[in-house]
Amino acid sequence: MKILMVLTSHDKLGETGEKTGFWLEELAAPYYVFKAAGADITLASPLAGQPPLDPKSDAADAQTDDTRRFHADAEAKAALAATHKLSDIDLAAYDAVFYPGGHGPLWDLAEDPISIRLIESAITSAKPVAVVCHAPGALRHVKGPDGGALIRGKSVTGFTNTEEAAVGLTDVVPFLVEDMLKQNGGNYSKGPDWSVHVVTDGLLITGQNPASSGPAAKALLEALGAPRADISRGRP
Repeated sequence: MKILMVLTSHDKLGETGEKTGFWLEELAAPYYVFKAAGADITLASPLAGQPPLDPKSDAADAQTDDTRRFHADAEAKAALAATHKLSDIDLAAYDAVFYPGGHGPLWDLAEDPISIRLIESAITSAKPVAVVCHAPGALRHVKGPDGGALIRGKSVTGFTNTEEAAVGLTDVVPFLVEDMLKQNGGNYSKGPDWSVHVVTDGLLITGQNPASSGPAAKALLEALGAPRADISRGRP
């Protein structure tokens, strides 16, 4: 079982002068769910190499058992420092795709034609795709087999408008994930802010926020038909 994880390469938080990137928990939690299931994981990003880490996701109050484990994992850190260039990825080599969030994807992956084609090809090839928190932003321009928006008529979730307001970035981000999903015809649902909420609709799996990243990874394994014993080894 081979899983491709696609990370952002964008590090600027709009015009604020602050840094952004991927959210550490949203990489670490799925990474260890997949490892526990015996998956072979490849990390990729648009620019290759070390993707930018949102510094807020590395703050003391954002740490989890998985992020601490990742920091102590030399193999995982080496893989992160040398992500593959997204344009060099051959989708045929993978069984599924997972996109961690962080605010970065709203600027690069949402508009990246290579990422857009990758998701479209994965769905066409019957390979499940999971996107978490802000990573559903990468679905913004993705088309389904019928030529319409991929998410049109699909049950989806993603970072809520109220969660965005809570972190004070409503007027900084290029678009709000919740609004975009609704505008593109998605049947959007959400749980209470910061709670676990994962939605599966066919091959598409979406998670609301960082806490949903591990459960979304388990949903991806379920979509791949992984044995329950393998799935249950990963933390929720």
